[in-house]
Amino acid sequence: MKFWKTLLGAGLGWWMFGAVGGLIGLVVGSLIGNELDSKASTNENRVSHDGFVVSLLILLAAVMKADGKVLKCELDYVKKYLWELLGEKKSAQALIMLRDILKKNIPLHDVCHQIRVNVDYSARVQLLHILFGVGKSDGALIQSEINVIQTISNYLGISASDYHSVFNMFYDNIEAAYKILEIDKTASDEEIKKAYRKMAIRFHPDKVSHLGEEFQNAAGEKFRKVNEAYEKIKKDRGMK
Repeated sequence: MKFWKTLLGAGLGWWMFGAVGGLIGLVVGSLIGNELDSKASTNENRVSHDGFVVSLLILLAAVMKADGKVLKCELDYVKKYLWELLGEKKSAQALIMLRDILKKNIPLHDVCHQIRVNVDYSARVQLLHILFGVGKSDGALIQSEINVIQTISNYLGISASDYHSVFNMFYDNIEAAYKILEIDKTASDEEIKKAYRKMAIRFHPDKVSHLGEEFQNAAGEKFRKVNEAYEKIKKDRGMK
């Protein structure tokens, strides 16, 4: 498991302790003990990145297990996403870890609490976006998946407005466009422009630049959805 040795060698960050570390410890086993003497890095961004990857795998497992079964389309989606994010070798190793995590009971409240305390808000919103993508990978978000993701969102301290904004990024209609910008259909054109500027800043990929270029690029999807929502509303209203 060279990938996980790399994580450990990057520094024993917050993600090695509490519920997150406990769950990973059940999967990694003796690997943690064998690597405690590795030369630790003080690179804060490296630790943030590693903690985000570990958190992502655990929360992905929770959503994939929401309906009581893990579908092939979900695994295919996750495999593709991790490959684009981590590269071929690391993503293959991460998938092995994910399959092991899927076999474990996930203390969701405790895991999310640890993530909430140690991961900044923009990165938590990015986690939410990824989870919705997994849930929608089979063509539809079913209620059990929505319930788990909403529970995760609440535990992570994500606002109701941001939750609904991200949720509606996976639907293509004018009603969803307004919800993405967190405004009502009765809003004036000027209010819509202000809402767009606010959301464009809030969901800008630079907000997660500390997680590394790969996660910053992935965050571009949220930013694109905000732009698409604005353009859809402009077209529907005949705005210039």
